[in-house]
Amino acid sequence: MYKVLLVDDERMILEGISSIVDWQSVETSLMGTARNGIEAYAFVCEHAPDIIISDIRMPGLDGLGLVAKVKETHPQIRFIMLSGFDEFEYAQIAMQHGVKHYLLKPCNENSILGALSELVAEFKLEESKEQFVLSMKANMSKVLPHVKEQFLKEFVTNKSYGSRDWDYYQELFGLRAVNKQVRLLLFRLEGQFEYEHLFAVKNIAEDILDEPLLSSTVAEQVLILIEDSNGLERLQEQISEIRRIFALYYKIDTTIALSEAGEIVEARRLYQQALDCLGHRFYLGEGGLITTRDISDASAVRKGDFVYDEDRILFPVRAGNWQEAEEGIDAFYEQLSNSRLDIQTTKTYVLQLYISMTRLCSEEQMKAYMGQIVQISQMETMLSSMAFLKKAAQEITNLNFQQNKTKHSAIIQKVIDIVNEQLGNPELSLNWVAHQMLYMNPDYLGKLFKKETGERFSNYVVTVRVTKAMELIKHQDDVKVFELAELFGFGDNPQYFSQVFKKIAGCAPSEYKKQTM
Repeated sequence: MYKVLLVDDERMILEGISSIVDWQSVETSLMGTARNGIEAYAFVCEHAPDIIISDIRMPGLDGLGLVAKVKETHPQIRFIMLSGFDEFEYAQIAMQHGVKHYLLKPCNENSILGALSELVAEFKLEESKEQFVLSMKANMSKVLPHVKEQFLKEFVTNKSYGSRDWDYYQELFGLRAVNKQVRLLLFRLEGQFEYEHLFAVKNIAEDILDEPLLSSTVAEQVLILIEDSNGLERLQEQISEIRRIFALYYKIDTTIALSEAGEIVEARRLYQQALDCLGHRFYLGEGGLITTRDISDASAVRKGDFVYDEDRILFPVRAGNWQEAEEGIDAFYEQLSNSRLDIQTTKTYVLQLYISMTRLCSEEQMKAYMGQIVQISQMETMLSSMAFLKKAAQEITNLNFQQNKTKHSAIIQKVIDIVNEQLGNPELSLNWVAHQMLYMNPDYLGKLFKKETGERFSNYVVTVRVTKAMELIKHQDDVKVFELAELFGFGDNPQYFSQVFKKIAGCAPSEYKKQTM
């Protein structure tokens, strides 16, 4: 209900309007009355009504004075002004104060209700707009972190992004890094870890670093863009603290690569620089901070436009799909060859991919593969390193294929058990089993089922139902067709059951009964 204050110096008018108007019919309630503007303003300060119905001419503080005073302190309050026929000039002044509703005295109930209805509609429209804006802000606050992450990832890996893109997104994100020096930090977790650990180290870093600008995850690494404003010594102390806290809670060591300082529009070059640093962790040892100063031949390394996506290789290896994994490795080597990097940098990229693949094995298998890592540094040609990497990749892929196959067989056996238990359920379908019983993607489950059994799920269910029906007919020759339909999930559609039965058994249920007698 919207609260109304009625103001008039004539008692008869106050009592008349108070009693004749059906306030609730227009979602309002009369919360009080006043005899002049001074009383009315005191009431406003204490109770803050939504609407004021006021006479224009009153002793002390008149209606126009009341409007002006209220608008200064309570601009949200709406007014309906009452006036005699000869006071139109006053009404014009009221309109200048934003008063839109003006009624001539004497006014009846309908005119007052009409004016109140219009004000209530205005309130609701404003509330709707405010709610929409709040909703949009809430949605933006949820989406914006993901947008920031994706932008940073694209900005450092996609050479089509430039200074104009940064200017636009900087304004969108509310960042202030124009003409300031920035650095890129790249975090690599060592050993076996879960994807959640990446978010953990990112959160720890964001808490400890001095107002990082943007952060993201790129190819199982954490990337953070920071301002270079508080000195390298302080930054190194913060990085050591990040490593210490993360290792304390998660027992996982971290290697951090730090780029040189540069302009924000050079972020892509700085990212490549951080990758160079991180790529040398094999020679410098896992864990700790690696900067360009730690790389003795950094100035001699000529980097091309080589940026590759490890996931194109790691995903099929993890899934046990050797064909896709081999295609990814071939593309990796072709791109690496075209980049014309120096030999040591090329070997570093091979090492990086090899180590990533070994993480897809069991701990014991990973140790065995890590024991062969020195062979990569001894390879003298691209072809020999490619053959070595392919051999390891194929072995790991085949191991994962066998493990996945066992998992898949267990899932399909569960599906078959569900079918046997739910034969009488008319709702039995691939979607129902996937969503209600196994909480899986139905398309993936359907493909898995066909691969394991050689037939579609729907065909399998129909065949099992008809087979069970045939067995029941053999043992109960007096069973009715409609009973069979209900028993095996065809509900109240015995005609459709007969059609399906004939298609599989070669004859109708009635004919099959005769054959079994």
